[in-house]
Amino acid sequence: MTFEKSKWTQLPREIYAGHGVLGQVGPMCRRFGFGSNALLVTGQKSYEVAGKRVKEILEDSGFNVDVILTSAATMENLDRIKDEAKGMSFLVGVGGGSKIDLAKKASYDLGIPFISVPTIATHDGIASPRATIKNGGGSISMDAQEPMGIVADTEILIQAPYRYLAAGAADVIGNVTAIKDWELAHKLINEPFSSTAYGMAKYSAEFILENADAIKPNLEESAWIVVKSIMGSGMAMSIAHSSRPASGSEHLFAHALEKIAPGKALHGEMVGVGTIMMMYLYGGDWKKIRDALRMIGAPTTARELGVEDEEIIMALTQAHKMRKRYTILGMRGLTEEAARNLARITGVIGR
Repeated sequence: MTFEKSKWTQLPREIYAGHGVLGQVGPMCRRFGFGSNALLVTGQKSYEVAGKRVKEILEDSGFNVDVILTSAATMENLDRIKDEAKGMSFLVGVGGGSKIDLAKKASYDLGIPFISVPTIATHDGIASPRATIKNGGGSISMDAQEPMGIVADTEILIQAPYRYLAAGAADVIGNVTAIKDWELAHKLINEPFSSTAYGMAKYSAEFILENADAIKPNLEESAWIVVKSIMGSGMAMSIAHSSRPASGSEHLFAHALEKIAPGKALHGEMVGVGTIMMMYLYGGDWKKIRDALRMIGAPTTARELGVEDEEIIMALTQAHKMRKRYTILGMRGLTEEAARNLARITGVIGR
């Protein structure tokens, strides 16, 4: 029998993470052999925090740099960036999730390289091949360009409000139920599965859980722990060619709650609360998840999320509808009674 199995994976070629590494962005791009024209995609605050320095560093390395200031990751802003990027040799995304997502999606659509320079560590998008773009009343997860290089300077990341770092940690903790859902789907409906991606996603979450007591405000080591795990989680998705290693029932809950109560909590905060409840459904150590989130300073209850108890129940009963993805929630989801019992037992809502 002829062996015909094959697989293609794209991962970052160079990653710099740690104190004072921002200056590596210029030499790195020279080593990649990029053409001379770069478009820097950033926001007003991100430009002041790091974008201006990135522009100067790239110019000192011989590149011509144009800057486009943008805001939310919408289709309108994406089209504007793609228009500006025509004729550019590469894109550099400097900022939080929306700026990185816009840059990586424009890069993917135009077929040009992308460099990721995060200023906050709020989710694994800084290293993943997925982008979340708002379209009308909702958000769409789309294929995007894996960054060719990542420069994550912890000296900059720790300057962001601590809430974002805690949310990033909570987002990665969500991998513990995401991989359980993935394994379940593999066993029951023969969904494609990668043990390598599974292991990387699992390690990323466990690294956060094991070091939860070291993730604190104004401690640069905290940014190192979180960004290291975030990048591992993002690369797990690249290996899997899917968001499966880092997105399961806990993310379905978060997406539902985002739709029901928009703007009330950060994505990672909702994922963390969802992970507590989904781990309970699996019969796992949900208290360990809750305690780690508390130690980090991430929300564990509806009140701490800033949402109503009934919004939690609605999100639990609607979560399975968010996308066609087999999880512990099944195809029919939870009844209202089951959702209420789950939220009460885990302390997410009051008794």
